[in-house]
Amino acid sequence: MRRTRYILITFSALCILWLVFAPLLANHLIFQKTIEKPDAIVVLAGSSQYPERCRKAAELYHERQIPVIYLTNDGERSGWSVAEKRNIPYLELERRELIANGVFADSIRVLDGVVKGTDDEAKAMAAEAKAANLRSVLIVTSSYHSRRAYRTFERMFADSGIEIGIEHAPLADDDPSPMWWWLSRRGWQLVGGEYVKSAVYWAYS
Repeated sequence: MRRTRYILITFSALCILWLVFAPLLANHLIFQKTIEKPDAIVVLAGSSQYPERCRKAAELYHERQIPVIYLTNDGERSGWSVAEKRNIPYLELERRELIANGVFADSIRVLDGVVKGTDDEAKAMAAEAKAANLRSVLIVTSSYHSRRAYRTFERMFADSGIEIGIEHAPLADDDPSPMWWWLSRRGWQLVGGEYVKSAVYWAYS
């Protein structure tokens, strides 16, 4: 009886601890460092998360009168489009989303090369920023990706003299909140996955 009671108390304490700790894990991933008048925005590739990222970039483009938005190309394609009878590249969908939200077509540029991850995106943007004599670059990505993305760009832009900032898109409708992310499979993919990727990043950087 005493052993059972001890187990129940321990289990209850662990549950309470997790309820406090789990939201902190999620919120730690969400990071923002704003730049009031950046020279350019770079929208990181995110496949199905592109609408939120592009809408946020368009919002910043209008609010701060930013002259150019860079896109990265991850080479991925969306699911089959019945209307167009093809798998549309996400890069094309991103461009469409930006234009639909009032971004001028000639303000949109695509970085060279096909990227395989955030590290490649940071390298491509660093090279472009140097070539274009940019003084500041604002990164736009998803909430849970923001801290790792900023750290990656921070390392790549070190000693460049170019200021970098980051702003994140709001959570999508199907994204779990920081409070309850651990109750869904997608939550473990987004939050748990970010911690795994961060560990790999720090191990090999």
